[in-house]
Amino acid sequence: MNRPTMLFVGVDWAKDNHQVCVVDGESTIEAERVVDHTGPAIAAFADWLYQLAKGEPETVAVAIEIPRGSVVETLIERGFPVYAINPKQLDRFRDRYCPAGSKDDRLDAYVLADSLRTDMHCYRRARMDDPDIIQLRELVRIADELKGEANRDGNRLRDLLHRYYPQMLQVSSSATEAWVLDLLELAPTPACAAKLRKARVGKVMKKHRIRRITPSEVLELLRVPPLVLAEGSIEAASTHIGFLIPRLRLLQQQKKLVDRQIAALLDAMSVVASASTEQVETTEEPSPEQRKHRDAEILLSLPGVGNVVAATMLAEAAWPLGERDYPALRAHAGIAPITRASGRKRRVGMRRACNIRLRNAVYHWSRVATQHDAHARARYAALRARGHSHGRALRGVADRLLNVACAMLRDGTLYDPTRLRSVSATAAQEA
Repeated sequence: MNRPTMLFVGVDWAKDNHQVCVVDGESTIEAERVVDHTGPAIAAFADWLYQLAKGEPETVAVAIEIPRGSVVETLIERGFPVYAINPKQLDRFRDRYCPAGSKDDRLDAYVLADSLRTDMHCYRRARMDDPDIIQLRELVRIADELKGEANRDGNRLRDLLHRYYPQMLQVSSSATEAWVLDLLELAPTPACAAKLRKARVGKVMKKHRIRRITPSEVLELLRVPPLVLAEGSIEAASTHIGFLIPRLRLLQQQKKLVDRQIAALLDAMSVVASASTEQVETTEEPSPEQRKHRDAEILLSLPGVGNVVAATMLAEAAWPLGERDYPALRAHAGIAPITRASGRKRRVGMRRACNIRLRNAVYHWSRVATQHDAHARARYAALRARGHSHGRALRGVADRLLNVACAMLRDGTLYDPTRLRSVSATAAQEA
């Protein structure tokens, strides 16, 4: 097959330096070099490729294992077509060149370059994301990290309380609530709880607006006879808790701050989308940037989608959403099942090779949608009636929601439940 590309470049990406291999259309190695991971070195690498391309960067295709980063973004800005491949696919390609299992950076760079020459259809072309999407992706991942760290510290706190102070766990099912942390500071040990006054407990509960339990009931729970432990155990555990409390408060504050920033960014994108739509209705077709901002408004209109789900969808599935590629989106989210068939055996199972953040977001999306949307609830009930598990039924609901989302994104329309009801009624009458 004739291609306009004459040179193929493989970049074995690493932390400190990158191995580069350039091959021609006959698989002959034209050049090799090592590029340090510094701004001047990467810029010099791009200039070197530009010289090899004789001023025509579109004639040089670059293969790399990551879809974004300084190397990818520099080359795309210079006009080079950059293709990303999953490291697992690269491992399979390597077996064609070295069945014995040898591996080194030079070999990987050559495999990347030559496999791009022969199997370009297996690669995905990398694209520059919108600045708002880049910022949104970082905020979503920060929120995910903060949530994980808060869960770990919360588990440590509960373990320590269970060790010497189970009375505090009876006060609240969540030991990481803000008012429980304040209460722990007032009474870090059972001995301190025995001396705690009702007025001080009431002040803490009033500050946090806790009404499900009274100060008297709290004191009654805390003054249950304590566990008998070895001397020094209570002091050691309470000291550990004294260090955990400030960390938990900081994580909670940072999580709230990140959530506000995500909400503000989504609001700003929706405002830009609304303004762009009004302008486009009287002038011309929307630009790709306006379409991306419109995507935020469309996703937020779907049932079960809040700021976290919408932000995660836009951040982790920017490419399939931008392409309105439903099959790629459902595979990327882990919704599309995988089939293993051999001879008379055939098994259909859950797809586990996917984007975990996106899969979790889609799971919660479908779960909330079944609680607030009649169509999602009916589909979930039908799947459960057929004998499917809770998780399998939610994936079925998510599959339909992703299909609806892609159709809305293609048409540029917001979610309208009445339209679905009218279409269902019309189909029933025709039947």
